[in-house]
Amino acid sequence: MSNIRLFFSKSLSLNLTDKLDKSQSHYVSKVMRVKENEVFSLFNGSGEWEAKILNISKSIVKFNVTKQLRQKESIKELWLAFSPIKSNYFNFMIQKATELGVTKFSPIIFDRTIVRKINKEKLKKVVIEAAEQSNRIHVPPILEPQTLKDFLRNDMNLIFTDLNSSNTKLNTKNLSNKPTCIIIGPEGDFSEEERQEILKFEGVQPIKINENILRSETAVISAISIINYAIN
Repeated sequence: MSNIRLFFSKSLSLNLTDKLDKSQSHYVSKVMRVKENEVFSLFNGSGEWEAKILNISKSIVKFNVTKQLRQKESIKELWLAFSPIKSNYFNFMIQKATELGVTKFSPIIFDRTIVRKINKEKLKKVVIEAAEQSNRIHVPPILEPQTLKDFLRNDMNLIFTDLNSSNTKLNTKNLSNKPTCIIIGPEGDFSEEERQEILKFEGVQPIKINENILRSETAVISAISIINYAIN
């Protein structure tokens, strides 16, 4: 069995015959040099499947699904709410958050947000590649940027990474069965008005994750790791 894992956006089922797109075909046949009758795996929300290459014609790989390898995942909902940041750091942040198990990304435009537009298609590619690499089946969606007010209408457990908080330990007993969301501020931190608005949210838990002022991408990795350790 090849260690090649590819996200396949269309429906997958036993005995399905279909073709990879041009980019995936190039990767399988030219980069990884997989030949006819050899196998690789495809995954999406339905699970993971073994596929055998039937032929490679005009650089396009035609395959047949031979068996299911893994069932659909039962996952704990872990959301990440964050301010968009500069491109290179942004890609790194999204990649590592996907590897660490985030199930949904919610960009927020804060008062001090500098980058106010995102390239969803580019970020989606980063998420898919991270899911392929990290053996995940679920590919987390990236929502459209929204205001803090709109975001706080969600029904969730909210973990507020607050540098001003004296609390340094997460109380897992106060977490319900709702999705758990971590909210990370912009590069210039939350405004005092935003901080007060978040603290009014029912069930919010403010937590200081480090004594130092962290870059956004560092804060994301640190916070996700702390919450994963606490809730698992």
